[in-house]
Amino acid sequence: MYREFKIKEPFFEIGPKAYLYGKDVVSLAKAADRISEKYGIPIIFDPQYTDIPIVARETKNLLVFAQHMDSLHIGRGYGSVLPEAIKAAGAVGVILNHSEKRITLSELNRTIKRADEVGLATMVCADTIEEAAAIAHLCPNIIVAEEPEYIGTGKTSSAEFIRKATEVVHKINPEIKVLIGGGISSPEDVYRVIKAGALATGSSSGVCKAQDPALMVEEMIRALCKAWSEVRRSKKYCKK
Repeated sequence: MYREFKIKEPFFEIGPKAYLYGKDVVSLAKAADRISEKYGIPIIFDPQYTDIPIVARETKNLLVFAQHMDSLHIGRGYGSVLPEAIKAAGAVGVILNHSEKRITLSELNRTIKRADEVGLATMVCADTIEEAAAIAHLCPNIIVAEEPEYIGTGKTSSAEFIRKATEVVHKINPEIKVLIGGGISSPEDVYRVIKAGALATGSSSGVCKAQDPALMVEEMIRALCKAWSEVRRSKKYCKK
């Protein structure tokens, strides 16, 4: 676990995947940067590899993550994603084992260790409670618990799944942050999962395919703040 990486709850993740790139993703990143500062909510933003440098340069609040990384060392490895290169590009972390980019548990272990070596935080995806438990033993910084059948559907995980995923991970390592993803397509979805006990959430297609992605981000962050304040019974949590 890269221990220098700190993020407070609640937080939010925006995953452009391959929906946005170039000037469009930079425009969204700048908007998300302003929203993060406005509401005091940390936002993880994971653009295409080629957009990492400009997104990192043009924003000051976003936590820029790469969408994937390989475990190789400097040298041979044509076509691979080098950890040192991700770090040099301006990223502070990397997402691993997304349902669209799965890797084996042994490779995941090697890649997390390489990320720790170069000073990159790790956010690792898990499809099931059992996989989340196995990954927790590898000590990433964040585990994304998302049921793949809900991704892009507008259907979200149950309160029981949220509770179990969080409990299982924290029983193994209470320092690991748990983000509940999958199917977050609207502000109402964000509100519902946070009210159900999630400590963080995020969205990809719900933001990137919206008519106004920047507006969608703000509405989702506002919903996150509202739910968090109600759960914590503190109406002064988020900045206005």
